Amino acid sequence: MSLPINTEDLINGTTVEWERIEFKSGWNPNEIMHTITAFANDINNWCGGYIVIGVEELDGKPILPPLGLAEKLVDKVQKELLNYCYLLKPNYFPIVEPVIFKD
Repeated sequence: MSLPINTEDLINGTTVEWERIEFKSGWNPNEIMHTITAFANDINNWCGGYIVIGVEELDGKPILPPLGLAEKLVDKVQKELLNYCYLLKPNYFPIVEPVIFKD
């Protein structure tokens, strides 16, 4: 399933408020699961958020060009992410879309 938003618009913050976007330089399950649970506890009713893996951030804004994620790790990361999300109660099923952005 693909994301309901254009990737470039998401990374540039043109269609989603910055408070709903988290940039992670790499796959760190602990940090990412903390962010997922924070988005799930949506006190402001913003309908969750987006986590962009492979992009560093400075003061909440992306540092481009992105670092990316090694292609050989993409399937492994997706599988681990789903396994971690099954541990949440109720289970959480993220929409994940690997994207080639700016080569």
